[in-house]
Amino acid sequence: MVAINYREKRKRAEQLVAELHDAGGSATAICADLSDATSVKAMVFELGERFGRLDGLVLNASGGLERNATADYPMAINRDAQVRMLEMALPIMGTNSRVVFVTSHQAHFVKTHPVPQDYYPVAVSKRAGEDAIRATLPELVRAEVGLSVVSGDMIEGTIIVRLLERRDPAAVGVRRQAVDLPSVEEFAEAIANEAVRSDLSPRTLFVGGSDYLATISAERP
Repeated sequence: MVAINYREKRKRAEQLVAELHDAGGSATAICADLSDATSVKAMVFELGERFGRLDGLVLNASGGLERNATADYPMAINRDAQVRMLEMALPIMGTNSRVVFVTSHQAHFVKTHPVPQDYYPVAVSKRAGEDAIRATLPELVRAEVGLSVVSGDMIEGTIIVRLLERRDPAAVGVRRQAVDLPSVEEFAEAIANEAVRSDLSPRTLFVGGSDYLATISAERP
């Protein structure tokens, strides 16, 4: 069973649930605002009551490019909300389960690579979220829960790229000219495969962005 969290886009979540059912899987959609602790607590309680435990947690929420986003929103959603979600979910995560933190190359490499100006607050906050999640590794090890970070280049067809393209079309255009951008399907497959990986050892997985990867010899989790 896959539980899909959404805040406002119920129709999109229900469409994804239907697609999973059509493919032979089982899924449900649960509404919760990850930036609200009470809402997250209620969602985790519902998950525990309905399913007993979580075998995997994919932290994929991202924000900060919205037109009405306040200056503190990127850090609130990309760091604070991710850490709170993990803290609240960990008690119902079973042995040999896994946490997958999803990020972008622009965020993961923000300290060493240039970032489009409009995306910079998002990149910094997502890197802060990644660092905060990595800091929980000792606790995850004690709970026998694995940790993976999946980082992707700009992903064609995602809302983040569309929002950035509205603000800074040149930045996205330059990226497309530099390398072939991964598709949504390619990135989703990498995340899904990592979520069910049986080996609990932590690792970082990169999707696309060969020019980023050429600058590093190895990535430590």
